[in-house]
Amino acid sequence: MLSKTNLMKLKVIAMAIDPSMEPMLETFIYESNTLLEQLDEILLESEKSKSLSEDHINEIFRIMHTIKGSSAMMEFNGVSTLAHAVEDVFFILRENPDRLTSVTEALFDVVLEASDFLKSEVESVQESGEANKDASGMIAELKRLASIMRGTASDAEPSGAASSTASAPASSSEPAAPPAAAGRHRVKVFFEEGCQMENIRAFMLLSQLQDLCDELESVPAHPENDASLCSEIIKNGFLIDFKPSTSVDDVLHTIESAVNIKTYELLEDAQPNAEAAPPEPAKDAPSSPNAKASSPAPAAAPASGGGKAKQSLISVNQAKLDQLMDLVGELVTTESMVVGNSDLKGLQLDNFQKSARELRKLTDELQDVVMSMRMVPISGLFQRMNRIVRDMCKKLDKQVDLVTEGGDTEIDKTINEAIGDPFMHMVRNAMDHAIEMPDERKAIGKPERGKITLSANNIGGEIVITIADDGCGLDPEKLLKKARENGILSKPESEYTDKEIFNLIMLPGFSTNQEVTEFSGRGVGMDVVRKNIEKVGGTLSIDSKRGQGTTFTIKIPLTLAIVDGMELAVGDSIYTLPINSIKQSFKISDDRQIILDTDGTEMILLRGECFPLIRLHRLFGISTEVTELYDGIVIQIENNDKIACIFADELLGEQQVVVKPFPSFLNKYELKKLGLSGCSILGDGSISLILDANNLLNML
Repeated sequence: MLSKTNLMKLKVIAMAIDPSMEPMLETFIYESNTLLEQLDEILLESEKSKSLSEDHINEIFRIMHTIKGSSAMMEFNGVSTLAHAVEDVFFILRENPDRLTSVTEALFDVVLEASDFLKSEVESVQESGEANKDASGMIAELKRLASIMRGTASDAEPSGAASSTASAPASSSEPAAPPAAAGRHRVKVFFEEGCQMENIRAFMLLSQLQDLCDELESVPAHPENDASLCSEIIKNGFLIDFKPSTSVDDVLHTIESAVNIKTYELLEDAQPNAEAAPPEPAKDAPSSPNAKASSPAPAAAPASGGGKAKQSLISVNQAKLDQLMDLVGELVTTESMVVGNSDLKGLQLDNFQKSARELRKLTDELQDVVMSMRMVPISGLFQRMNRIVRDMCKKLDKQVDLVTEGGDTEIDKTINEAIGDPFMHMVRNAMDHAIEMPDERKAIGKPERGKITLSANNIGGEIVITIADDGCGLDPEKLLKKARENGILSKPESEYTDKEIFNLIMLPGFSTNQEVTEFSGRGVGMDVVRKNIEKVGGTLSIDSKRGQGTTFTIKIPLTLAIVDGMELAVGDSIYTLPINSIKQSFKISDDRQIILDTDGTEMILLRGECFPLIRLHRLFGISTEVTELYDGIVIQIENNDKIACIFADELLGEQQVVVKPFPSFLNKYELKKLGLSGCSILGDGSISLILDANNLLNML
């Protein structure tokens, strides 16, 4: 899915190319990125096992065939040529899997390099509409590997390539397929009038049928390679000759469910819904287009009972999901305005209250559905880290296993994208700084192979993600020395706890690397990581044991749009505090609960522990009659290992609120540093400021 910004770029790019290509361009980018992620996953898994299964070979072949065809259709010839070169190599492996052993390591390296190149070109297409980098070096290496697998350096094409629908491009004048042989069937398809790009629609239909057929040919062959074939397909239809893997029904139902199909006709004596059985020799399907019935046969009716269902998944642009979420937010606000209308106060409206409860139920269900549409499994993010670990192992000559847990945990797509860079930086840090060299690990009694563990869990409305390694751990003395040299210590060294020392690495410009490398030492690191995580309402904490390893813990909300909050009154103002930040609330009943520390800071004594107190009316300069602690309410808030208490006039109750960002002209006031994260519109139309527990605690 594409962001609003990238969607606007695509519209400009598509207009420069051809207005009719806009949806095709967006689909090309989305599908290519998805396929390349699948490719990396297969390659990394196969490289670990030092083998390629038959299924993986076929899947890589299919991925490259699809990218080759779609990029050729979009006229990105460099992408198409490279994809074709990879496809040729895997065509040889399909026919001769045993030849993998002669090129195993080199093949993984060059195909991963090709994957990176293709990702870069797709990104370039998304940014500028162009894909013109030179891939000749990779293509030459792929051809060399293909020659090795064939056992000769003189052959130019894989043997048998001409018989495959996925092989090298064929000319449009290629002869028609021979008459259907035993066990084979023929279908003629006509597309809807005016649907355009009939050759690409024919290619996409072949791609859908590929997994359902043992053999598959078409007339015209290779429709994706020649746009001039559109007129031929419009005039004569698109002929598909196939040998089904299971039944004819499966193939026909897939054709029927494909988009832009007007009619199709089974060119043989068998009825469209008959099971696929080898036809008698005397009943071979006619090869001439004129041999069909006088009028095209109607599309087969959907099979009842166990018939194959139509496609149930669709791709939706993220901008539309964002718009839908905004509308749901407005609906939540409007519902609160109706139910909390001041004109209804004091009235006994039983039927209205009943209807209001039903409306709230439906609103909640709608919100849950819309939020679930935006959720994506974090496994995709975890998978990208596999590639980083693999490449750095080779460059740093280290041995590291990446272990993932809880990859099926779902998170809002916007947040998932926002934490991608922080994740990458922390994994790189673990590889570069933490994991020792194999001989060092062996010398201190550790396994030669290091381990990095990524885990995710859904706990109490938050996603808790940990990035842990079994490396050398953080050295408090070394960190303090670096902080002293940089002049960033704010109190005597002896007063720093280990956790406070660990947090020093998240200060701007803090780096212990003496040399700038490809991976670290530039002085821009963990401070940026922390800021990116805090931008999406998350927090980052560090725990480490010298010689045993380090664990980074990230806590982030499930979604940014709608939160459950507690409304607090302070004078005439109303603030909203997210429920997940509240530990407890209580009234002060004993003078002994209120003490002052040596700096004169008010503290609350609770069950033998002291916690600093933040008076909201003093913090925000609000006039209120409730200034005595006995008259108001104290709310204990927490974030990671920090706990404090805030003082307000009273609690007004729990309320679901829609989070709105502050207007841009307020950015100069740095409101977030004052403990505010956004605002919301209440049921009576007034504005409530949303408190940020993390920033409130950072002020202490």
